[in-house]
Amino acid sequence: MTSRIVVPLIGARPVATRIREAIRDVGVLVRRNVIHIAREPLQLSDVTIQPVLFTFLFVYVFGSGIPVQGGSYAAFAIAGLLLLNLTTSSMGTAVGLTADLNTGLIDRLRTLPMWPPAVLIGRSISDLLSAFVCTLIVTGTGLLVGWRPTSGPLDIAAGFGVALLFAFALSWVAACVGLWAKGVESAQGFGFIVLFPMSFISNALVPTGGMPDWLRTIADWNPVSAVTAACRVLWGNPNPSGSDGSWPMQHSVVTAVAWSLALLAVAVPLAMALYRRRTTT
Repeated sequence: MTSRIVVPLIGARPVATRIREAIRDVGVLVRRNVIHIAREPLQLSDVTIQPVLFTFLFVYVFGSGIPVQGGSYAAFAIAGLLLLNLTTSSMGTAVGLTADLNTGLIDRLRTLPMWPPAVLIGRSISDLLSAFVCTLIVTGTGLLVGWRPTSGPLDIAAGFGVALLFAFALSWVAACVGLWAKGVESAQGFGFIVLFPMSFISNALVPTGGMPDWLRTIADWNPVSAVTAACRVLWGNPNPSGSDGSWPMQHSVVTAVAWSLALLAVAVPLAMALYRRRTTT
């Protein structure tokens, strides 16, 4: 009988070890982002102060002049205000990544023995945590102004899940912008040129029935409208858009999830490719 001696390859590591190290790297970067925010709390103003101001402003000022069929304006508006805040706050992802690239932080991270995609994944998880904080604040403020979901616990949780899934997908889109932009000003322009129009040309704050036909079509196919309508349906809140005859509004939950998955399918590989290009040239 002959025996066989197996010589391990130098540098080869088990897959489980590489996975644990990758998770550790992501965790370290998430912790770094959270600590950075804790030292500069005003960075979270767009998900803490802004939701409170927007809720009181729209419910008590604009809401008094906007009739909503099937319920109060507060019951109608909270889903839209949640999506408005989640959408506009994603601009912070683009600005933060651009700043990290321009200040040399990414270059310093590249010198460390870490998993390269951990930078983007850590950022996206941090953004998801911020979106969760925003959701809690909008929910609490909504309860104060009279908003009440009328569906069951599972449907209510599903509504929040749909909103957070969209926020997570949008953070990857913003990451692509941050990796593509050459300066912080360019990244900020993304919010004013894309995010704000996308938030307001929707059913988030007003019913779309009074819009011109061409603008109403744009609003109905807007992903913000789909997610907003999905939340209203799942929470049992007034959803006038559901009776307008358009396919995305009549199948809002399916459309909302499809939009989020489509954005992730495009933005994640694109962000990885842009990151490799920005860090190898």
